Amino acid sequence: MQYIISVENGVTRHPLYRLNEPINLKIAVGEHVAIVGDNGAGKSLLVDTLIGRYPLLLNEVAYDFSPSASRLVCDNIKYITFRDSYGDSDGNYYYQQRWNSQDLEETPIVRNLLPACTDETLKQTLYDLFGIEQMLDKHIILLSSGELRKFQLTKTLLSGPRVLIMDNPFIGLDAKTRDLLHQLLRRLTEVTPLQVILVLSKTDDIPTFITHVVPVAHRTCYPKITLQEYLNQQEQVPAHLLPEEKYRRILDLPYSDHLYHADQVVKLNKVSIRYGERTILKDLDWTVRCGEKWALSGDNGSGKSTLLSLVCADNPQSYACDITLFDRRRGSGESIWEIKKHIGYVSPEMHRAYLKNLPAIDIVASGLYDSIGLYRKKQEKDVAICEWWMDIFGIADLKDRSFLQLSSGEQRLVLLARAFVKDPELLILDEPLHGLDMHNRRLVKDVIEAFCQRKNKTLIMVTHYKEELPDVIDHQLYLQRHG
Repeated sequence: MQYIISVENGVTRHPLYRLNEPINLKIAVGEHVAIVGDNGAGKSLLVDTLIGRYPLLLNEVAYDFSPSASRLVCDNIKYITFRDSYGDSDGNYYYQQRWNSQDLEETPIVRNLLPACTDETLKQTLYDLFGIEQMLDKHIILLSSGELRKFQLTKTLLSGPRVLIMDNPFIGLDAKTRDLLHQLLRRLTEVTPLQVILVLSKTDDIPTFITHVVPVAHRTCYPKITLQEYLNQQEQVPAHLLPEEKYRRILDLPYSDHLYHADQVVKLNKVSIRYGERTILKDLDWTVRCGEKWALSGDNGSGKSTLLSLVCADNPQSYACDITLFDRRRGSGESIWEIKKHIGYVSPEMHRAYLKNLPAIDIVASGLYDSIGLYRKKQEKDVAICEWWMDIFGIADLKDRSFLQLSSGEQRLVLLARAFVKDPELLILDEPLHGLDMHNRRLVKDVIEAFCQRKNKTLIMVTHYKEELPDVIDHQLYLQRHG
């Protein structure tokens, strides 16, 4: 039998990148695999080992890419990781860059980043599926996180890989695009030699074209099983995962003396946002009153994150708009920092910008000062608050670990703790459950629901999965895409 990738007793030379047990895994031609496991289980370490990123002690990974003409791993295996990068590197990306149009000239446009493709049918299929024509002349930093994933998928598939590895490919995509991507991948596996390996935290939407599952738990790669075997042994996620004691602790949190008392937390009056020829928001009127819980929805590129960047004062155009926050008109003398003190925020943009090699607890503490890194020394009382919230989110044991050494799901939990740490009056959660496993998704939903039971707490939440919305939601805003 031809094995496209095989590892026998694989142990990486560097102890830091080692799983707890040697890796034994063979993926035969025609097999499409889902690598599944909880956050921090070791899924990314396994993939990095399979693609030859870490040299092994005894046997190197063996590959057989035939009928591909090239034997090089870099030609045959393409890997789209969780972190949405701009262009080929996100090292130069900074938080708020997307909203600062003066930086546009130095960033490439989508058209110039897509590779040439001889298969005109495949190219047109991808362009139609992901709406690439509308993006071709957009600067890469203006893409929404969903559009960015569509761009990355197109760019990767145009290069004609033999093996396509994707880390949580469906998150950040609207429901229609998720369904179409399922269909496209299925079709490609039927009519081309492409083999697909998915790395999934959210295991309730494994596509039906997947033939086998490789479970990873506690930094151990378990034997490959068929999809049906995996589904048969799946356990139901409990209806609630936040212990009653933690639920009570959240409800009993003392209230700050420095609360803003405002009937209207957010008021937008005929707000319009344009970038060049493109209208993102047009004449938007929106009022969010104290204590309301809003679900903000719309297709990829409809302006959800742009709208939230206005509310959070991250977007320079917000000063040209008629916006009132906490009954204070924007531009009437209040500082950005005065507003931000009362807002807890997490978003894909923020996750992408966080490349800070700091202990996780320092990342959480940065939420107390609204900085991306921690630029002041933590006080003793701050440490206690940070540890309290990290315990609520089940990540107390990660506090001294470097943020960059955590899995993407663990990083997301740290950033969520950062959003809650100052007990904000307005909680803005833009796709908060991205990359979380099934248990952590339920846990975080419980935390949001408990937090929102407290008086005068206002919530705005964005998600493309209806089942992610907490039960407390009482208002909806749907944004239509403009052009």
